Order: sequence, then structure tokens, then C-alpha cells
Amino acid sequence: MTVTHEPWLVLLSILIAIQGSFVGLRLAVQIPLASGVRRRSLLAGAALSLGIGIWSMHFIGMLAAKLPAEIDFLVFPTLLSFLVCVLVVGLALVAVALEGRVAWRLAASSIFMGAGIATMHYIGMSALHGAAHLEHAPWSVVASIVIAIIASGGALWLAFLGGRRVALPVSASAVALGLAISGMHYTAMAGLTLHPMAAMGAVLSPVLSSDLLAILVAVVAFLVTGVFFLILVPDRSARILVEPAAASQSSEPMPELVEAHLPQHLPGTTALGPLGGVGSAPLRYSDRLPAERDGATLMVAIDQILAIHANAHYTYIFTGTDQLFCSLSIGEVEKRLDPNQFARVHRSHIVSLRHVAGLRRVGDHGMVQLNSMPPVDVPVSRAKIPLLRRVLSLPAHPLTQAAS
Repeated sequence: MTVTHEPWLVLLSILIAIQGSFVGLRLAVQIPLASGVRRRSLLAGAALSLGIGIWSMHFIGMLAAKLPAEIDFLVFPTLLSFLVCVLVVGLALVAVALEGRVAWRLAASSIFMGAGIATMHYIGMSALHGAAHLEHAPWSVVASIVIAIIASGGALWLAFLGGRRVALPVSASAVALGLAISGMHYTAMAGLTLHPMAAMGAVLSPVLSSDLLAILVAVVAFLVTGVFFLILVPDRSARILVEPAAASQSSEPMPELVEAHLPQHLPGTTALGPLGGVGSAPLRYSDRLPAERDGATLMVAIDQILAIHANAHYTYIFTGTDQLFCSLSIGEVEKRLDPNQFARVHRSHIVSLRHVAGLRRVGDHGMVQLNSMPPVDVPVSRAKIPLLRRVLSLPAHPLTQAAS
């Protein structure tokens, strides 16, 4: 007999696929911008979120099937299908994210991930063999594999290439991917013929009904992917702590601003912080930094950057007119910048030396003013004031008077 489905469970399975796709893609699009522990965390979170969403959709889709008798699910094939799903998704993300993003690697990863998802589906379906014999129509098997490969390719492209070429929101991408994953499952189910085993004997009723089990799986999937989303997706509403100069507050009289004259060659710039280093091998510094705006990835040219401010594990790039979110830590940003052009003047702040208009002391620390419109102040640690003054060829006397 052919298989029909419970409509509300079909809808629930599609929603689970979309939600898992949204969280997985939302994490995956940040992978190219991250490094170190955060990069590995994003890879793991994206793989688990996509894997849980895909597997839960398939499991709920199986529960949605109206079968002629009570059906048991064998434990081993069910668990194996979940492990296969997470593994193939994770390996595909690693292959594309860590080994470059050329077309042939994207295609190979898409085929691997799609074939793995199809394998997961049929392993999961084999869990029903304890109660019935399954017959799959060849056309549905081929069609389901093709759909899985196309869906996988779309997910990987949107995560690692599409963000630079199209402004398609992640939510729209997640809906498309969720529908594709669901389409793969129900295409495979459309070609399924189930033959109950006559000599099977009485089958005990399950402890949980199919409806209740589907709801339980859906809730767990929502909670797990929701935790990944809350932990790994940064808060873009956080404000950069660089204030306009006119709004600077101090209980002391504001000393006269000392004008900065940046020399053509910057002596001792590497002494300002970890940018560069004496005796280290020559580094090839970046000419652009990755940033995000309205869900799209941008590459900001170095000469457009005035300052960079740390906010928790992330940073914000200040261009004079915009404050753009960057998923790199301030330490990682430091490594990418030329120390002859940028200096870390505070544990949370990096400034472009060519955009420094002046330096003054405020209380026990310093403040540099950037030549933006309106001017912007950036704090300077007390220990960095003498070094910054030397780099900018500033006289020592006015700052000493201002501190007294």
C-alpha cells in the first residue's frame, strides 16, 4: 500500500526544517569572518543546528505517515541516521569553510552532503523493517537524491558565497532550504510502498503516541537550535563606545588639544601593542576587513577605517559615517593590520594613525581626537600616551601641563 500523511504533522516537519535551516545558516554565514575558537564553535553550532533540523524534519515526517498498523522504530538505525546527518553536514561545512571556496570544492561538498542526507533518510526508513517490508520506487530514490544535492549546494553557496553577491536575507534562504529538505523527504515517501509482515505477531502499543512523540522531538529541536542561536549569534544592537568629541565629559577643565603631525615614517609603532613585533617574520597585512550590514557581508578597505572598538568577543569598525559589525575579535583584527598605519591605544580600541587629529590628557588617561565630521574621541591608556606621543611627533610639554 502507498503511504498517506497527517497534514498537521507535515506542516510541523516543514517548520522544523525551516527553523533549523535559519539557525544553521545564520551561524554558517559568520564562519568566513571568524577565527580560532569562535570559528570552531560556529562550525560545530552550524553543523548541529542544520543536522538536528534536517533529521528532526525527517523523523517527524515519518511519524506523519499513516501506516496500516502500529509501527516500531528500531533504535540503532534511528540513532545512526542522526549521527550520519550531523557528520555529513559538519564535514561539508568544514570542507568549504576551511579549505577555500572554489567552485569544484563547493560542488564536491554539495554532492557529499546531499548524498549523506539521502543516506540518512533511507537508514532512518530501515528502522521500520522490524514491522514491515519497504519497497522504494527507483524514480523516487533518484529524485530525492538530486533534490538533496541541490538543497545542500544551495545551503553551502548561501553560507559562503551568496552573501557577497546577493542581498538575499537569511530568513528567505532558510525558507527555501527548509522547503527543499522537506521536498526531498516527501518525494522519497511518494515512491514508498509498504508491505506489512503477515507473520509478525502482535505489536505492543508504543509508550508514546506518534503525535506526542512528534511534538516532543519538535520541542527538543527548537530548544537545542535556539540555544545555539542565543549563544553564538552576536547582538548587533550593542553600541560602539566611541563618543563624539563634543559629548566628552570630564570633571577637570579640558586642556588644549595638541595637534598631531604624523611623520612619513612611524618610528617605534610596534611598541604600542601586539601589532607587528620585533624579530618576527615579515607579515602580509590585510587591505580589507570583513564586516556586516543589514545581513550582508562587506569588505571594508583599510583606508576607510578610522577606528575599531571591541565589544565582548566582537568588534565594530568606525568609518567616520558608519559603525559596522565585525565578528573578529580585537586581537585578530590587530594581527591583520599594518602597525605603520594602526595602533592599539587601549585594550578595547585601535585607531588609524593617519586620522588622528590630536592628543590630550583627561584625568589619568589620554584621549585622541579623530579627524571625522563631527570629530570623535577615542580613549588612550595612560601607559600608551608617551609612545603614541612619540609616534605622532608630539611635544611632551603641553601634555605634562594638562596632567598637572
